[in-house]
Amino acid sequence: MRACSIEKVSMIVVLMLYQLGPAGVPKADRDSSGNELPRVFCLSPTKLAESKARLARGDESLQLAMKRLQAEADEALKAGPFSVMDKKLTPPSGDKHDYMSLGPYWWPDPNKPDGQPYIRRDGHVNPETRTVDTDRLAFGQMTDAAETLSLAWYFTNHRPYAAHAAELLRVWFLDEATRMNPNLQFAQAVPGQNQGRDIGIIDTARLTRIVDTVALLESSDAWTPEDYKGIREWCAAYLNWLRTSSHGLGEQKKLNNHGTWYDAQVVSLALFTGQDELARTILEQVKTRRIGRQIEPDGRQPQELARTKSLGYSTMNLDGFFRLAAMGEKLGVDLWRYESDDGRSIRKALDFLAPYANPDKKWPYQQIAPSPPGSLFPLLRRASLAYGTDQYEALIKKIPPEEIAAERTALLWPRD
Repeated sequence: MRACSIEKVSMIVVLMLYQLGPAGVPKADRDSSGNELPRVFCLSPTKLAESKARLARGDESLQLAMKRLQAEADEALKAGPFSVMDKKLTPPSGDKHDYMSLGPYWWPDPNKPDGQPYIRRDGHVNPETRTVDTDRLAFGQMTDAAETLSLAWYFTNHRPYAAHAAELLRVWFLDEATRMNPNLQFAQAVPGQNQGRDIGIIDTARLTRIVDTVALLESSDAWTPEDYKGIREWCAAYLNWLRTSSHGLGEQKKLNNHGTWYDAQVVSLALFTGQDELARTILEQVKTRRIGRQIEPDGRQPQELARTKSLGYSTMNLDGFFRLAAMGEKLGVDLWRYESDDGRSIRKALDFLAPYANPDKKWPYQQIAPSPPGSLFPLLRRASLAYGTDQYEALIKKIPPEEIAAERTALLWPRD
């Protein structure tokens, strides 16, 4: 029995070593031709590889999107680096390493001498929440630049793109002097009311993009095994905070886009840190906890339709569901085709929104900010691929071509 146990343990060790590269970095999968596939989570490794191969062949249908991506990457080379230490205000903790932001829809009360407590104007962004006083602006700029650079690196192998993306990530997450502490205790504070809120956790929804950014950089020598280990540890610590803090537990209970994006963050971080069973558990719960409670049988999302930017919020919430569905594919959890007994599904939610890709069809709910038909293009293309139907491509053709001709979606999700 003992010899058998040792043999089994030895086999497990061999399998683990086979799956891991230098310093514990998981090995990338390969396609049928032996080409290495990026170890992405919300994106599709096969679709990225397909675009890269088609670009190498000179595929004209992808050239406009690629030209725009390279132009954006060239601009991103000038961006940053960004750090939580750069903000002008100091969090209540006294530690600038703690992330801090203000609720975007909260404004000074004109009837109070000091404007406090602030009052809410849904959908109307207070400009002071988008300044260098806090971290939200810098975090958005960092994630946008790093994502753009990593994609440009993947498609071009131009090392400066990878090198600058790596620097941006190190400064924000890893370097002792500049790194962000892995918590969001002081996010979306409301002056005169609180120092931070549960719903501030949506500020880091972009982490679902950062884990894919890291995956794309793994093929570059600009991103080292030590960098990978460090950011994996940061993500594990932040995931623990999300699942144990009062803010995290409060956000988990939200029944609108906040709950969806909380789950998307937890699942992406769990996958990235090797906690597949946790990811699978959350994904299974999405069926009843999110789809079953946020989407009506006719596809309406009532919590989002109640907002002053109802089309924008409905689209954003569905984007979160699509990201969860994409991650579910990696663990055998099919959210694309899940439907409750009374007909609730993410496909119904898409079918409710899809007709408004036609600019001639007027959105019947409140939408105080522009939300052009092109904003539905990423959802329609991903659905076209997921469901294997041309009905969504037909709707894409109704979108004004100038809105989507150079859209990055064409590279990330190329049509078969």
